[in-house]
Amino acid sequence: MKKLFAILFALLLANPVFAADGDGLPAGLNAIPDAVHNLLSFAESQMGAAYRRGGISQESGFDCSGFVSYVFDHVEGISLPHNARAMSMIGSRIRVADLKPGDLVFFRIMRSGISHVGIYLGDNRFIHAASTQTGSVMISDLTESYWARHLAAARRMIAPGE
Repeated sequence: MKKLFAILFALLLANPVFAADGDGLPAGLNAIPDAVHNLLSFAESQMGAAYRRGGISQESGFDCSGFVSYVFDHVEGISLPHNARAMSMIGSRIRVADLKPGDLVFFRIMRSGISHVGIYLGDNRFIHAASTQTGSVMISDLTESYWARHLAAARRMIAPGE
């Protein structure tokens, strides 16, 4: 029995889930499905693209929902509305505590309801087109007081294992 536990422990340590990920994604993301990994890699390749209200491409700039819909359509062929509030009504509703990389996070910044969206990367990080901070596609932390205070919902657009 001890030998079996030693073998299992050695396999656990050799598991790539615990290895550092060499492509800039948070450690452990190499264990996620290929579809989600591709989605996150492509999203990160858009870092620094300019913010533009109503924007839908890297060349002209993105707004938050334009960025998210561009990434999902380009990588997965999933057509999402160009509106954060409309996006927040499709997909599978999930608890924030159950967030997985590739899920969408929604924020209530204005009193009128959901007004901002980003793609969850893991480790409390999300990528989004931000107008008020850098004016570009950037990564932020859900635990930062501003984002934590405005976080309103989370949705899953890609089923686990896809």
